[in-house]
Amino acid sequence: MTQGIRGINVPSPVLGNFPLDTEKRFYFLTLVLVVLAVGFARNLARSRVGRAFVAIRDRDLAAEIMGISLFRYKLTAFAISSFYAGVAGALWVSFMRIVTPDHFPFHLSIQYLAMVIVGGLGSVLGSIFGAIFMILTPELLNTLSSALSKMIPDVGQLFIPMKEVVFGALIVLFLIFEPLGLAEIWRRIKAFFLLWPFSY
Repeated sequence: MTQGIRGINVPSPVLGNFPLDTEKRFYFLTLVLVVLAVGFARNLARSRVGRAFVAIRDRDLAAEIMGISLFRYKLTAFAISSFYAGVAGALWVSFMRIVTPDHFPFHLSIQYLAMVIVGGLGSVLGSIFGAIFMILTPELLNTLSSALSKMIPDVGQLFIPMKEVVFGALIVLFLIFEPLGLAEIWRRIKAFFLLWPFSY
């Protein structure tokens, strides 16, 4: 590990004798870890600890009256979330191979928060949906602005600086009309097809 003027250079990670020096190899490592992390989170939500988390989230005073230790379970939640953040940070640093303060602007924290809110609070699947939404929407807006600039140059030039405004408006409108997030939309779609064609 070498330290530069503005950042730290990180060597390529090695898994045993298998170097993870290509994007394809790193992708499969990340995919395996994501599957394990999602499986652990979904099982944790169904466990005694997960039910205590839900009780504290919904009404912490009532949970404490029922005998749930707020300090213990809040500390556990902090430790688990820190573990997830640590693993994600280690993967990110190993992939980027360099760490600088410029990689962590303030709007990145807002983007992560928006992923959770848009996807659906308290839902593992909602977090995945929120991340997909927050990543794909700017790409779709970039594609749309490029297409508009080719067809109508004046409109395309006006739309390019408005991408951030359109993106923010989409999130606000989504939160107004579907506050439970994409996870709730997915649950309604599943329920519709499970009951179709008979609703009773």
